Amino acid sequence: MTKVFELISSEQLQVAVYLTLSVAVIICTAALYFHDRLIYQPFFGRINPLLGIVVISILGFILLTYSLARGWFAIFQVQNLQGLVIAAALAAFLALVMIFFDSRIVLPQDVNRPFPESLLFYPTIGFVAEIIFHVLPLTLLLMIMTSLFKDLTFEQLIWPCILLVALLEPIFQTSFSLSKTYPWTAVIFIALHNFLFNFIQLALFKRYDFVTMYSFRLVYYLLWHIVWGVLRLQLLF
Repeated sequence: MTKVFELISSEQLQVAVYLTLSVAVIICTAALYFHDRLIYQPFFGRINPLLGIVVISILGFILLTYSLARGWFAIFQVQNLQGLVIAAALAAFLALVMIFFDSRIVLPQDVNRPFPESLLFYPTIGFVAEIIFHVLPLTLLLMIMTSLFKDLTFEQLIWPCILLVALLEPIFQTSFSLSKTYPWTAVIFIALHNFLFNFIQLALFKRYDFVTMYSFRLVYYLLWHIVWGVLRLQLLF
């Protein structure tokens, strides 16, 4: 009975963490949207970004609580705090690699959102990316795979699923890069870099939890998009 109570308490805590994170993201989106109504247009098009964020937050809630109930993934677990340190270190390394590449093959001047709007923009758009590119396709793919291959365990199915899902954001980013005036070397590097970025994130999601995966992206965005986003304008242009 005590173990059941502990499990319920743990699940309630994880749900509370996700809801708190969602509210924070919605507030940040609202503040930035009312400051600049066009800043999210490249990502949401004609859809109101506030409505989009709310819908995505609800979608994430449904998918993550479903995965939590199935025992696939966790939202946040206190015992996984060491994962945050690992995630931060890996994200910092990849960000430094990207910064070094940019310093050699200079990407366009507008590759990063301007400061200080970037402080709100990247945490919110990063949350969207985690749900759309990771939580949604990985959960749906696992639902399909576990239904088709009932004799296989979760551990046997998860890595092929992770490899497939890790391709989604790089494909999107590559198609976006091709619409810009990026050199081919930059397009190829960005594609490979993004695949490694996504694969590490999904591995962290499996090993630790959603918060660890999202934290990886936040650290990466902080260094590459926000800090370097300011410095590169002074150093490279």
